[in-house]
Amino acid sequence: MKNSKETLLNSKFVSDVRNIITTSKHAAVRSINFERVQMYWKLGERIFVEEQQGAERAEYGSYLIRNLAASIEPEFGSGFSYRQLERARQFYKTYPIASALRTQFNWMQYRLLFQIDDSEKREYYEQEAFHSGWTGRELERQINSGLYERLLLCNDKQSVLEVARRERIPENSAEIIKDPMVLEFLGLKRNASYYEKDLESALITNLQDFLLELGNGFSFVARQKRILLEDDEFFLDLVFYNRLLHCFVIIEIKTRKLTHEDIGQLQMYVNYYDRNEKLPDENPTIGILLCADKNDAVVKYTLPENNTTIMTSKYQLYLPSEKQLLMELKRELNKR
Repeated sequence: MKNSKETLLNSKFVSDVRNIITTSKHAAVRSINFERVQMYWKLGERIFVEEQQGAERAEYGSYLIRNLAASIEPEFGSGFSYRQLERARQFYKTYPIASALRTQFNWMQYRLLFQIDDSEKREYYEQEAFHSGWTGRELERQINSGLYERLLLCNDKQSVLEVARRERIPENSAEIIKDPMVLEFLGLKRNASYYEKDLESALITNLQDFLLELGNGFSFVARQKRILLEDDEFFLDLVFYNRLLHCFVIIEIKTRKLTHEDIGQLQMYVNYYDRNEKLPDENPTIGILLCADKNDAVVKYTLPENNTTIMTSKYQLYLPSEKQLLMELKRELNKR
């Protein structure tokens, strides 16, 4: 019978072998994905070079790609259709330097990126996808939710790009917290009547998606955190910690239009955490009122002028349209 030491040694050996196989498989998948990216880049380059020989470039380019697709699609399949070859051409024109391509990105991610016309907006999503390790589906969701535009509602473009490039860390909650927050992943109906506990439960069930919406640096701490003030019990809906801001973040949920009493209640929770939970080297606690609707004037006059710790954010249960976000952004820029 084998002794325990030998069994332990064999277990470690098997674990090491498994890790080698798993790591190699993941590396192989990444390698295959990037080979596909390089293939489309090379196709785009070759099409672009050939296209430059045409006298009427726009007209010749369309003719060239259609005829090329007709020649190769029957042999190689739908991955080389007219639409895919046009994408390859657009890919090359957007990213003309092969050495600048990121090996971590697959074709889906690059396809989403090169379709963004605004170069600064495209850079923002590229930087965040790279640093945050977003999958293609996560990148698509962030683009569709208008993350970049929502951040610009409360921040200037330069600061948003600097944070994305990791040239500096966020200095205040406005650089991370979005208003509005988009919670389409909950699958709740837009006009449904439900209680705060229902929304809270849905957020916990979809915690990974909610953390993606919250942004960088958030980790979950507690749900319905109980605090006792003399003989009175209070329960904080959700508590997070943000490692970039080095502070606790308390989220209170209101499935109605918020009131000044709601703000006062959240301020009490923030004060409690600052005096009883916060360590000396941590920053002041941030409170977020996540509400169905709000009156900005009520918020403004309830909070002190130098307020930096209480935030209000409307939530919406559907993805915003680009037109909506651009109108909001234009309105906000006119205020500044």
